[in-house]
Amino acid sequence: MSLTILKPGILSTIQDLGRPGYGKLGVIVSGAMDAFAHRAANWLTGNDEAEAAIEITWSGFSARFEQDMWIALTGGNLGPVISGMPVPMWRPVYVRSGSMLSFQKPVSGFRSYLAAAGGMDVPVVLNSRSTYMRAGIGGMKGRALAAGDEISIGKSALNPPRKNTWKGSGSFFAVNWSIPPSLFPEYDESPVIRAIYGNQYHNFDEDSRALFFSQTYKVGPQSDRMGYRLIGPKLRLRSEREYISEAVSLGTVQVPADGQPIILMADRQTHGGYPKIAQVTSIDIPVIAQIPPGASVTFRSVTLAQAEAAYLDWNRKISGLKTMIRFRLKEDFHA
Repeated sequence: MSLTILKPGILSTIQDLGRPGYGKLGVIVSGAMDAFAHRAANWLTGNDEAEAAIEITWSGFSARFEQDMWIALTGGNLGPVISGMPVPMWRPVYVRSGSMLSFQKPVSGFRSYLAAAGGMDVPVVLNSRSTYMRAGIGGMKGRALAAGDEISIGKSALNPPRKNTWKGSGSFFAVNWSIPPSLFPEYDESPVIRAIYGNQYHNFDEDSRALFFSQTYKVGPQSDRMGYRLIGPKLRLRSEREYISEAVSLGTVQVPADGQPIILMADRQTHGGYPKIAQVTSIDIPVIAQIPPGASVTFRSVTLAQAEAAYLDWNRKISGLKTMIRFRLKEDFHA
C-alpha cells in the first residue's frame, strides 16, 4: 500500500517518537512535536504508538491514497476534506483507493498528524524513522516531503470495515466513535503554560523572575521545530557571567543575550550554555507545539511535586484511553 504526496504544504515531514539515546554522540532526539497527537493517531489505526506518521504544518497539504486503507487524523484541526467532504478527526477513517485528502482552512492548532494502519514504511536510521532535516537523516531521504513522493505503508493489523458498516459509495467511511475531547489537549491560541524553575532561575534579577511568570509573550516568526522564540519583556541576569554548557531537554526555556526566551522543542540541540529560567511541564508540550507564530503564551509557576502529580494523573487517563481504543478496534474490526 502507498500514498502519494500531491502538495507538501508549508512543511510536512515523517516523524515517529524520535531517536533517544544518542545525545552523547551529538545526535538530537527529534520526533513529533505533539507526541500525544502522534501517539493517538497510531492507537486509532491499530499501530504501535511509535510507528512513523506524517506531521503536517498549518496548510497547503494534499495527498492521494493509492489503495484502500485505514487512517486517522489528530492534532490541530486544519480543515481536512476528502472529495469535498469534511473528514472527522480523532477516530479511525477508512479511505478508498484514489481518494484525495487536502486541508482547506485551519480551525484550531498548528500541526496535524496523519497515521495509516501499518505505519509509514521508510528506512530506519539509528532506531528511528524521524526526519531531522539539518543532518539530512531519517524520513524521506532526510528532507521535508515534496510533491510526487510516494510513501509505502506497512502491513495493517486492521481488517476492512464490515459491509453493513460501510456508508454508501463515498470516498471514505468514519466510525461513529472517537477520542473524547476531554482527553486531548485544548489547542488554545493563548494558553497558560505550566513551568517549574530552571537551573539558573535565581540568577535572574527579581523583576525578570516576576515578569516571566506574569507577562504575556508572543511566539516569534522565527520559531521552528528546534525552538519557539518568544517576544516580550526582556529578562536580565543579576550579573553577567559565563555558563558551562549542560544538557538540555524538551521544554527547557533558555534565555540568550538578547533577553528573549526560547522554548526548546523536538529538534533541540543536545546541550546549551545559555541560562535556563524555566522548564515547561511535559504534559503542556503538546499545547505549545500547536501554537502558531503570532499567538501569545503566558507561564504559570508550579512546583516539581505539582508537575509530577499532574503527569501521573494524565498517564492514568491515557492508559485508560489506550485500553478503550484497543477494545473498540477489536470489537469493530477484529484488530
